[in-house]
Order: sequence, then C-alpha cells, then structure tokens
Amino acid sequence: MSYSKTALDQLEGGQIDDFKKSFQQALAHDSDDLLYSLAEELYSLGFSTYSNTIYEKLFKKYPKDDGLKINLAELAIDDDQDDKALNYLSQVAPQSDEYVRSLMVAADLYQTQGMFEISEQKLLEAQKLAPDEDVIQFALAEFYFTTRNYRKAINLYLALITSGTLEMSSVNLVERLGVSYAEIGKFEQAMGYLEQIKPINMNADVKFELAFTYFNLKEYQKAIKAFEDLRDSDPQYSSLYPYLADAYVNLKRVEEALKAIQEGISIDQFNEKIWQKAGQIAEMANEDDLALTYFQKGHEIAPDDMEILTLLSDWYVAHERYSDNLTLLEGVFEDHVVDAHLAYNLALSYQNAGESKKAANNYELAANELSDNPDFLKHATLFYREIGQPDVEKQYLKKYLDLVPDDMEMEALWDEM
Repeated sequence: MSYSKTALDQLEGGQIDDFKKSFQQALAHDSDDLLYSLAEELYSLGFSTYSNTIYEKLFKKYPKDDGLKINLAELAIDDDQDDKALNYLSQVAPQSDEYVRSLMVAADLYQTQGMFEISEQKLLEAQKLAPDEDVIQFALAEFYFTTRNYRKAINLYLALITSGTLEMSSVNLVERLGVSYAEIGKFEQAMGYLEQIKPINMNADVKFELAFTYFNLKEYQKAIKAFEDLRDSDPQYSSLYPYLADAYVNLKRVEEALKAIQEGISIDQFNEKIWQKAGQIAEMANEDDLALTYFQKGHEIAPDDMEILTLLSDWYVAHERYSDNLTLLEGVFEDHVVDAHLAYNLALSYQNAGESKKAANNYELAANELSDNPDFLKHATLFYREIGQPDVEKQYLKKYLDLVPDDMEMEALWDEM
C-alpha cells in the first residue's frame, strides 16, 4: 500500500497525527502520479493546505505544467490571494491545452472581484475556443443568471436542456430556466418549467418564484397555497408576506390579508415595505388608527421612502390632521417640494392653517402635473375664490368643468362668474 493511500485511510479514520506522518512519507517516497491524485483527494475533502504543499512540490519539478499552474491558482483564490492566482493564470499561454480551463478559472476570479465585463469576456473567449463544451455553456449561463441578465441566460439554459442536460454541478437547469422566465415577466413559460420540479426538490427561492408566478398570472388561490407552503417551510422568508397578503386582498379576503401581513411584521420588523403594506391593508379593513401606526413605523424606519411618506401624508389629510401633515412635510422638504402630490397635500394644509401665500405657492407647484386631477382642480378653484383671485379661480374652474361637466354646484359658480 502506498503512503498516499495510508494517509487517506488514516484521515478517514480520524487519525490526524498518523495522517500527518504518512503525508510526509508520501511526499518523500510516493510517485508523482500518486502525489497528484492525493492532492486532488485532499482538496475535495477540504484539506487544501496539504494539496497546496503537493502542488508546489510538483511545480518545482515541472514548472511548465499548465495544469499545476491552474490548480495552484485555484488554491490561491480560495486563500484570497488573487494577485498570486492571476500570476499563475497569466503563465498559461493561448496555445496550451489548458488555456480554456485557465479562462474559466480567471472568469470566476474576476466575477468575485465584481469585474463582470472582464469575467464575461473570459467566458466568451472560452466559448469561442470550445463551442461544444457543455460546461462552458453552463458557466456562461450561470454568469448571466447571477448578474441578472436573464434573457441571455435563458438561451443558454434552453440549449443545454434541449441537448438533454437537465442538471450540472448539482444545479437543476429546469429550475434555473423557470426562475429566469419569471424574472423577465414571462410567467406562462415560467410556470411551465417550475411546475415540473417536485416540491421536495424546491428550495425557498424556487418556491417563492412559483408562488410569485401564480400571483402574476392572477391565479390567487394557487398563489396563496404556494406562499403558505413557503411560509410553513421557511417562516423567515419575509418577502412572501406582502404578496400573500395581496393575494388575499385580490380575493376580497381582507381580514386574512391583514393577519398575513401582521405575521410578516412579526418576522421582519425592519422592513419598511411590510409596514407600508400593513398600513394599506389596515385602511381597507377600516382600521384607521392601526393604519396610522403602521405608516408611522414605516416612515420611522425609512424616512426617505417617498411611497410611505406619501401614504402617511395622505392619511393626515384624509383625517383633517393638517398640522401633523405640516410637521411631517415641512421637515422633509424645508424650502421646496419636489413632488406634485405632496405639494397638493401641503397646499390643503397651509390653506387650513390660514397661510394663504404658502398654500398658493404649493397649488402652483402641483398644477403642472395635476391639471387633469378633478379633486385638485376643485380644491384650487375654491381656494382662489376664497382668497379673492377670480382670474386664477376661473382658469381652474374651466379646467375642472371640462373634466366634470355635470357638477351642478361648480357649473353654478361658472354662471355666476
């Protein structure tokens, strides 16, 4: 029995001290082929330091062996020694039989560094040199999938599946294809592939994509079942709760929607979008005070989120808490407002507070974008009537009547003018 085989047996048996001795004897006495095999086995078992020792010993003896250069580069990458890895890879010439493999390793390295363009270039070069290699097609597909370039990924996954390759490196290609279709909004195609995967083989992300696909296809019963299945298997998957709640809302099951989003709050109290959705559903359930609490919490977590800010402002205006709205928005915008809807809310609030000049300024700010909004036009008409500016009042009133010609009260104002 070789020292290499003895070392592996001892390692498997947990005899670490004996393994270390046998490893040293293998280095001294075993053939180069045995040592190379030992290095591969040790690397697969996670003992990369020992693999590196062997490869370095062999590299000193065979400095022109490109396979050893690539193996040492991979070990250097694992050890976060990127410059060292690139040095090894740069020594592999384009004429080498190992050049394509070196391109693949380099692509992985550049991708981990966030240098995606260079990584893609390496993979495309490898594909050009070996167009029939499935492993390269797969690597390129995975690159596009990881970088969210799903359309390109789809073409590659489809080609692999068509050729009969359904799995590579423990990755289910049918699953990848289904998720990719879902991510670009082609939900019919996504469902066709995702439904082929047995539930026992689905991870949480794939379960979410299937539920999300049902949701977007308006198959809300199926979506609820799928989201609930994901919740039962992984309750910490917080992204599911807003969609589960929305699925209930679309089936007019508002109380169940509120319960679902409250579950989401208990799971992720720092996700402002869950608080936002909770506030919106609480309003649907006529739980106005609860809605306010949820909007305020969402705004507290994400004060720069314009959606939540607008919902909170709308709540204050709808409940005629104009001073609270002024406190909210004056602190955000200070000297100027950049959102027409919020300018409208400010105009109403300043109008109620008797600050006509500030109200007029905000009506003007909102006018360009809200010139087709009947509620805005009606409020602006009445405001300018109130402060005695009939010319401006007339402009807004005419626009309003063009949109709502059967409003007898406002028609009477027009006749009076």
